Amino acid sequence: MALFDDQILANIETSRNEIPHPSLSKGSSIYGSTKIFPDIQAEPGQSYLTLVHGIAHESSVSFVACLQALRALRKGFDSVLYFYGPGAMNVIATRGFPTTGDSAFPGEQNINDTVATFLKEGGTAFVCRFGLSLHGLREEDVMEGVIPCHPLDVQDALIYFANKGAVINSTYMV
Repeated sequence: MALFDDQILANIETSRNEIPHPSLSKGSSIYGSTKIFPDIQAEPGQSYLTLVHGIAHESSVSFVACLQALRALRKGFDSVLYFYGPGAMNVIATRGFPTTGDSAFPGEQNINDTVATFLKEGGTAFVCRFGLSLHGLREEDVMEGVIPCHPLDVQDALIYFANKGAVINSTYMV
């Protein structure tokens, strides 16, 4: 017996033909490109602190925060990433399946790759040891170049950078 009767098959065909798919060919522009604000570059000594409190791969929050920190670095800011709470999961070097460094799905290594680029280009990254412990993550599994720090450092880092007049980008996921 067929899955659908003739009337349902006819309705499916009518539905498919109501609107052409895709309505635009690949590469068509559907958004304007006018940038409103100037491309601001850092003045000497300016800092940019990004706090990351988002779970890796549960949303785009952590990945976008890393991209923004990298962009700030490239604009000349002394850029710092600070991973705390569940954000500590973002800097684990053992991510991957079936082996570390592999991508079980496209983009699995996006955060790791971006943090590695950020560090290579001169950025500084911290990870909270308490954030690691919340998820049973081992300090020895933290990406090379990321600096483990005490839980009380989160607030003091924020105060330190606020006192410096830094731009502070605080990302948070609940």
